[in-house]
Amino acid sequence: MSFFKKKPPVSVDRAPFGPVEYIIVGLGNPGSRYEPTRHNCGFRAVDRLADKESFRISRLKFKSLTGEVMIGGHRCLVMKPQTYMNLSGEAVSEAAGFYKIPPEHIIVISDDINLKAGKLRIRRSGSAGGHNGLKSIILLLNSDEFPRVRIGVGINTPGSDLKDHVLGGFNDEDGKAVDSATDDAVDAVCRIVRGDIEGAMAKYN
Repeated sequence: MSFFKKKPPVSVDRAPFGPVEYIIVGLGNPGSRYEPTRHNCGFRAVDRLADKESFRISRLKFKSLTGEVMIGGHRCLVMKPQTYMNLSGEAVSEAAGFYKIPPEHIIVISDDINLKAGKLRIRRSGSAGGHNGLKSIILLLNSDEFPRVRIGVGINTPGSDLKDHVLGGFNDEDGKAVDSATDDAVDAVCRIVRGDIEGAMAKYN
């Protein structure tokens, strides 16, 4: 049973035009076996954005599946890196270099095992916090000065296997909480692109 249902849309402008100004990256692992896992919250968030705004993330470019959408008058490249999580930086740095996008205009959505399921944490910058996808992006951008929206997936039990936790699925309660948080993450990303990261942090942190 899937907990991740479509919900009413947030307000996002359509019809991409002009130069790409922002990159929105959802982190995850490619392949159907990973779709329901905790580690794929970033993929689900950008898929939710695409579902709501009727654009497709299907063009293979920059080692990613990509699509484009207008948000607040800004043309955004939306990415799902296909490199597997630990090499996400290869895709992000390639796209950033091509479009000459500064780190502060790269918004990354990821899971967070240090937050209870459904809790968001939004930051302008910061460390990887043990997340290998963020670690790879920081390394290859040579910067940690990019905004990130982290979706809590439930705190790992001390002594249990971390890999099993992030590649595991959700129980009913956590799945519903994360599904709701996915909509909130999309709204937060749109606020950040529109220049209101303070508002996003005030609402969701």
